[in-house]
Amino acid sequence: SGYLVCCLHSGGSRACRATVTPSLSAVSDEQVMSITTQEPEQSGRYNAATRVIASTLGVLVGIGSIEHGLLECLQGFRPTHGLIVNALGPGYRWTVWTQGGEGACTLIPNFLVTGVVSSLLGALIIVWSLCHLQSRRGPIVFLLIGVASFLSGGGVAQVPLIVLTWGVATRIRASLAFWRWLIPAGIEPVLGKCWPWTLFSSTVAFLIALDIAVFGYFPGLSEQVELQHICWSFLAIGLTLYVVSICFGFAYDVRTYAEDRR
Repeated sequence: SGYLVCCLHSGGSRACRATVTPSLSAVSDEQVMSITTQEPEQSGRYNAATRVIASTLGVLVGIGSIEHGLLECLQGFRPTHGLIVNALGPGYRWTVWTQGGEGACTLIPNFLVTGVVSSLLGALIIVWSLCHLQSRRGPIVFLLIGVASFLSGGGVAQVPLIVLTWGVATRIRASLAFWRWLIPAGIEPVLGKCWPWTLFSSTVAFLIALDIAVFGYFPGLSEQVELQHICWSFLAIGLTLYVVSICFGFAYDVRTYAEDRR
């Protein structure tokens, strides 16, 4: 505060005099709190693990959109006959799903056109996820592109992944204050080391599910009902591991943030 105590000694007696000096800087408690808890968004810093996880999810969304688009292009220049379609048409010998599959929603009444648009939007999603997702408007732009992909045949199963990617992307430049309070300091280093492995495992599970959804191939299985169960199981495992990866990634970024402030 602004108090200066001057003690004057005179002989054996001691007289103390207190004088008040003006404060060097009039900083309110709110300003001090704002300075000490400055968010990465304000300081130009972003959370590295969170960015990698969000970008990986975004790339997978783009791959799924391109995959649906290519399957729709194979059906040629013909009408879709409705909003809900199968991206994979019937009668192909290179897949177990001879009756067709891969549900999608499209506002474009032509398979070839919707396939081209979906593929282009998928490529745009991949580029945006790798290069611009960490920008201030990166998450909302990604969400808009993802919605456009969904409405142009990018796939129904993509919706949870689009929402999850957008949610994680909003945390790239955030302070993660809630997670700093939630995660015990003692286990932050342990959890922080695990996020690359869980991210890798979840990506492998998602790609296996994508392979089964397109080709219907899984070692030792040929029945379509069993293959559907396996496909959805791998998709559920992938999504669960992605959520775990996100939590572990937050722990890593919280730990890194604390070390940078020391």
